[in-house]
Amino acid sequence: MPKLILISNRLPLTVEFKKDNEIAYIPSTGGLATGLSSLTKTQKCVWIGFSGISTDTVDKHRRRMITRDLANNYSFYSVPLTSHDLKLYYNGFSNKTIWPLFHYFSTYTSFDTRTWDYYLKVNQKFFESFKDVYEPGDMIWVHDYHLMLLPGIIRKNIPDARIGFFLHIPFPSYELFRLLPWRKEILEGLLGSDLLGFHTFGYVRHFLNSVQRIIGLEHYLGQLQIENRNLKCDIFPMGIDYDKYSNYMHNTKIAEEIAVLKEELQGRKMILSMDRLDFTKGIISRLESFARFLKKYPEYYEKVVLVLLAVPSRTSVDTYSSLRDRVNEIVGRINGKYSTLNWSPIRYLYRSLPFETIMTLYHCADAALVTPLRDGMNLVAKEYVASRTREDGVLILSEMAGAAEELGEAIIVNPNNIEEMADAIALAISMGKEEQHNRISIMQRRLKRNDVFKWAESFIDKLNNFKTAEPESPFTYLDSENKMKIMDSYGNASARILFLDYDGTLVPFSSSPASAVPDEDLILLLKQLSSDKKNDVVLTSGRSQDFLEKYFSGIPLVLIAEHGAFIKMPSDEWKTLVSLNKEWKQQIRPLIELFSDRTPGSFVEEKEHSLVWHYRRSDAEFASIRAIELKSNLMHLIANLNLGIIEGNKVLEIKNIESNKGKIASNLITRKKHDFLLAIGDDDTDEELFSVLPDSAYSIKIGYGHTKANYQILNLRDIRMLLEEMTSIT
Repeated sequence: MPKLILISNRLPLTVEFKKDNEIAYIPSTGGLATGLSSLTKTQKCVWIGFSGISTDTVDKHRRRMITRDLANNYSFYSVPLTSHDLKLYYNGFSNKTIWPLFHYFSTYTSFDTRTWDYYLKVNQKFFESFKDVYEPGDMIWVHDYHLMLLPGIIRKNIPDARIGFFLHIPFPSYELFRLLPWRKEILEGLLGSDLLGFHTFGYVRHFLNSVQRIIGLEHYLGQLQIENRNLKCDIFPMGIDYDKYSNYMHNTKIAEEIAVLKEELQGRKMILSMDRLDFTKGIISRLESFARFLKKYPEYYEKVVLVLLAVPSRTSVDTYSSLRDRVNEIVGRINGKYSTLNWSPIRYLYRSLPFETIMTLYHCADAALVTPLRDGMNLVAKEYVASRTREDGVLILSEMAGAAEELGEAIIVNPNNIEEMADAIALAISMGKEEQHNRISIMQRRLKRNDVFKWAESFIDKLNNFKTAEPESPFTYLDSENKMKIMDSYGNASARILFLDYDGTLVPFSSSPASAVPDEDLILLLKQLSSDKKNDVVLTSGRSQDFLEKYFSGIPLVLIAEHGAFIKMPSDEWKTLVSLNKEWKQQIRPLIELFSDRTPGSFVEEKEHSLVWHYRRSDAEFASIRAIELKSNLMHLIANLNLGIIEGNKVLEIKNIESNKGKIASNLITRKKHDFLLAIGDDDTDEELFSVLPDSAYSIKIGYGHTKANYQILNLRDIRMLLEEMTSIT
């Protein structure tokens, strides 16, 4: 029976050694472990991760015992990591490179080749452990930033694997992500997935933007095609175990702790700040805003207490120890300035607390101050809301937390705006009960509907259905069966004609003529195809006569230049099929040049019978907006000029509508009877060609977008392979 394989950096338990030489296994109660626990009720699951015990810290006998116990009792499989692995992979690349960069702290980011090497090495170790338990048909769910290379490694070794990946932290904007020297490798690793999950749409948008700019892949409604498979990017906001945080009052210990804390507060308002001690959490700004609140609103002296719980985190990393010292200093300064004999404004706890004490703090807090500088989701905010059994309390939430997209009824603040946060504290503790109830109750209903169990189940359902469903697009891909059909037809034909576009089809598209020079393999391929007496090979291009003449004059090809403005038969001169007027250029050129000046990276190319605006080197989002504006302006100018606008691969071309690939193709097709016709292209100029082909012809479009072609593919390499196979058929 197929199973679900869960893979994360750590297994959801802690291994402890007792004094009597016994080994204790303490299950984790974290959000991820809780959410995924629901999946074990409906299917067989195994979990792969690090046990927390380095291989060089225990003897072989204990390692074997732990490995056996984990597998037999929990279906957990431990990845063997050394202390050195952890130092460079976990403390190094994961937490000194990925963590700060993805949270927008580029100044804290280390770019160390040695830690990158270990990140790659440990991801490979995870694969070695994975392949020992994988069986065909298993579903795989990889978690978080520690293992972003793993989907690609699995895909390379098991091409038909079904792989999901969820990123629990933000995915940064392209401007931040591009700083990473190994940005392409990280993306290629993630692109090994079938389903990529993120907390918010913003993270999805950033990821797809980086893929487009770095890898060159365009998406269609969040879907990418990579070779012959689909990848879907979607949002899955992680929830909490709502009932766990809302049904706690039956716990006698919690009730007793609540009574004690309330007595200690002596009727004062309590504000709760609870986080790991991490520079991303905005604790310094939070303290400064509380100090500003005390100064700006003196009427609340001795009436408000801030309980600051900072859970120790990554204490071996210098940045974190410096942060701890800074927090100690600010807490001391504020308490030293404002404390009285009976009151200290801040109660500071630097330690982990048991669940019962955390629930006590949630219950007694009149407001929660959750203001990270950047956070993937932030479950503390959701836990606080769920815990408000009286449906009161106020959540002050940073707009930089992923949770802000779901909890809009909170007081949303900019965590860098000290004045705004100080005012938010004053608003929170003075807010009326009715308004508190209205805000909290709406958020509670939303969180209850979208708990952590629904999060896990919806991801697995999407992964399962997406892999087995028909492609979520209107495209017909050139699969192996259809390819075989084309090859059989080619082999049985006695007279063939092949229309082959150049840029974007036979070579990668480039705005520069120098970058579009044909390679030796392509020249040889075209010579072989055109030397077959059964073949008429037509090379169609938007490039000039001079360019095509320079590189292809020695090959018996039919050459078409400027998208149909000129044609050259083998051993003949260049000709035009229509009389073309060029006077219109003087009217159109100023407008195109204006848009070129306003769009950095773009430029205007003038051909003999057309004007072309190239924007491939420009910012993709900005240039696409400019392209729409330019096209709109051009439509008014060309209305009575017998001109057309052709949209190509990051280009707009204005040309005479009497000259196009379709007209020349029709002319060539009628000159001779062919029993095999094939046309391959990548942009709108090729659609003119596809539209005039008879029903018996084969046509292939490279890339996304609606098309009149029979088939679509994305990879230029596959076109080369198809044509190379044809050269072996006589």
